[in-house]
Amino acid sequence: MTETQSLAGVTVAVTRPAKQAGPLCQLIEDQGGKAISFPSLEILEIQQSEQLASITKRLHLFDMAIFISVNAVEGAARLIGNTLPPSLKLIAVGHSSRKAVEQQWQQAALCPASGANSEALLAMTELQQIKGRHILIFRGQGGRELLAQTLSQRGATVEYAEVYRRGRPTGDLEALQKQTPGIDLITATSNESLQNLYDMANNEQRDWLLARQLIVISKRTAQLARQLGFRHPAIVSTQSTNQGLTNVMQTWRNQQHNNH
Repeated sequence: MTETQSLAGVTVAVTRPAKQAGPLCQLIEDQGGKAISFPSLEILEIQQSEQLASITKRLHLFDMAIFISVNAVEGAARLIGNTLPPSLKLIAVGHSSRKAVEQQWQQAALCPASGANSEALLAMTELQQIKGRHILIFRGQGGRELLAQTLSQRGATVEYAEVYRRGRPTGDLEALQKQTPGIDLITATSNESLQNLYDMANNEQRDWLLARQLIVISKRTAQLARQLGFRHPAIVSTQSTNQGLTNVMQTWRNQQHNNH
């Protein structure tokens, strides 16, 4: 079997926001699989506020900026435009966010070697000795507090710039249920996208949904899948990149073939 056909016969539902699903869908198709974009999360722009305007004016006073997602990079760009203080150290949650930061501002950024979450960020050497530092976190409205809390405990002064909000689309799971051939795998790259997918299903669809195989990028999302009642343990990809996700899909496909 050629590398390019390593996902032949596999149909994958990709639940990323519509604007971000393209590259992963393309990679799945390039490798012989079938990709269905079914967003369970939508990214909405946020109204400018006094707090955000104040951050723009004080940007030069911060030592570090942390970007929690590609959406946070895009939201930050809308807020602050194309120039950042050269003294600002830029840190991204994962490889995709880092690439987005570097493309947007033409400045080098750092990210964890593996993992793409708060825990991976907190393990970075650059975020250990931070007493007295001023750190700005670009993120969506709401979300986990672990990162800011831990950085504060380490002696940093932390502020949020909440530059987008998340919503639940109005898609109908029947569109997925009726796919031929049927859906083999569903990717869910955040807890919110998985919870939304579950909430978008009616009772009959939920039964179908809970029998699907999930691919996730964190143990937290795998745990949520268990709590929601998914019958197969979610497969956790250690790399949050598109290539990392398709590698996991290939491994799953090979195991299925070996089992038959």
